[in-house]
Amino acid sequence: MSLNKAQQSLLLQLAKDSIAYGLEHGRAVKPNIKDYDSVLSDIRATFVTLEINHQLRGCIGMLEAVRPLITDIAENAFSAAFKDPRFPPVSKEEDAKLEIHLSILTPSEPMSFDSEADLIRQLRPKIDGLIMQEGGRRGTFLPSVWESLSKPEDFLQHLKQKSGLPAHYWSDTLKVSRYECEIIGED
Repeated sequence: MSLNKAQQSLLLQLAKDSIAYGLEHGRAVKPNIKDYDSVLSDIRATFVTLEINHQLRGCIGMLEAVRPLITDIAENAFSAAFKDPRFPPVSKEEDAKLEIHLSILTPSEPMSFDSEADLIRQLRPKIDGLIMQEGGRRGTFLPSVWESLSKPEDFLQHLKQKSGLPAHYWSDTLKVSRYECEIIGED
């Protein structure tokens, strides 16, 4: 699914509005689905990433699609601004400085591989987002992480660590799925 410029702008504005609404009311804005194009009410999974001066300021999302796209954007924008446990809530002074990036995920697909080397060979830098799961541990990297971890080996090692596993961990029970993203950002 590829959104046109007007739809992308609308989603970015919705994310901004939800953060502004959160500053005033302590909760996400609730968009009325009837006010939007039907494509924007499709059930989709998203992540909202906030940066200030190109430094991460919050990132929250969902890997499974469970609510309409506009609702997911509004809720995740609010959560990225106010509920990311790595950061204090966004202040009114920071709000004007926020750079907002939206990632709309495709459904994830399990990958088949017989070794770590086989998995690494299958990775598509700058295209794949990955979900790693081992037992009760799970982590994900959006495709945008390839910008800072451009080698497939590094990408995989850091994802293991994010998932709570040692960097050189390997097991035949390790599960990896991949997805792609449509990225919407402020120009």
